[in-house]
Amino acid sequence: MKSDPQRPTPLEVASGLMFGFAPPESLPKVSEDPVEALEAAILPALLRPPCLVSFSGGRDSSTVLAIGVRLARREGLELPVPATNRFLGSDGADETERQERVIVHLGLTDWVRFEFADQLDSVGPIAMKVLRRHGLLWPFNAHLHLPLIEEACGGSVLTGIGGDEAFGRPRWARAAAVLSGHARPRPRDVLAVSLAASPAGVRRTVLSRRDPIVLPWLRPEAQQEMWSLWAADVASEPLRWQQRAAWCRRLRYVRIGLQSLEQIAARHRVEVHSPFVDARFTAAVGSLPGDRRFLSRLAAMRELFGDLLPEDVLARRTRSHFNNAFWSTHSRELAGRWNGEGVDATLVDPEFLREEWSKPGPNGQTFMLLQSAALALEAASAPREFAGALGGLG
Repeated sequence: MKSDPQRPTPLEVASGLMFGFAPPESLPKVSEDPVEALEAAILPALLRPPCLVSFSGGRDSSTVLAIGVRLARREGLELPVPATNRFLGSDGADETERQERVIVHLGLTDWVRFEFADQLDSVGPIAMKVLRRHGLLWPFNAHLHLPLIEEACGGSVLTGIGGDEAFGRPRWARAAAVLSGHARPRPRDVLAVSLAASPAGVRRTVLSRRDPIVLPWLRPEAQQEMWSLWAADVASEPLRWQQRAAWCRRLRYVRIGLQSLEQIAARHRVEVHSPFVDARFTAAVGSLPGDRRFLSRLAAMRELFGDLLPEDVLARRTRSHFNNAFWSTHSRELAGRWNGEGVDATLVDPEFLREEWSKPGPNGQTFMLLQSAALALEAASAPREFAGALGGLG
């Protein structure tokens, strides 16, 4: 039986990683500025109110919100409303000060804020509502958007998904700068430039021989396959600027993540728009002239959005950590009574996984395995509950 390309494979569930790419596509030929392309991608969401912006206070969601607000004011449309999940008692997840900084800067008065204790746990009530309806989804925390989607019923939701990929530093950035004459070569650049200029097959071989990322709960064969797939994906990143933007848009983990949100949203008649993954924006970034191309996240923020947000927001380097919110009371309770259900033992060593789950803060890449276990436990208990109900009728 062929696997569903829109669903995580058994190895992806086991490793918490998504591999591969969507099929090649033809991007539109555009001559517009990337910011203009973003506006074009955001406009359909504004035309379908209520329009909520999934707003964390990070650079990507702040940028989408800022562009959406400016566009709505210019076109006389209803303003998009920032919507934020707040995690009570979760270390590393409090973004209140940064969020308020952006809200005040943009002159907004409407702001939807949801406060959660353990409800957004990986196997908590909100996650299980989604899992029962759709099965395992990538990423494991796709349920994070359900409260926003329910609030936007009949309207639209804007996300900053794809910003990391669109603006992140290219893997071969240094080599590209040397080859293009934008950086003075140094002796140690020889190997990096040679590798970057090599065919993808050569890169894959070299990368696969480096110290691997080790996931202790994987069986040796699964570990080897995971590392081989990772090396192949990384090795395929293009050296040429014009090709890299399209490569980022085709990353399977990005595309499947968007499809997961669309599945969740469809039930509520909500359209989800992620402008950083829009085809016109991708084409506009790939068409930037040489003197406007950016080799760092900060350079991208300043080049494209320097007039939209405060400098400290544009230059932010830190990220919030939400693992405590996704591994709380519900996860710990399930892990404590887990006996191997829902996990492919040909890929995963149950004892090593149990050891990982006994830690105060387990690796987030195991959370989809926990969700798989939760579904298996529910499926196993359902017949017994049904039989008990029938017995009670007698």
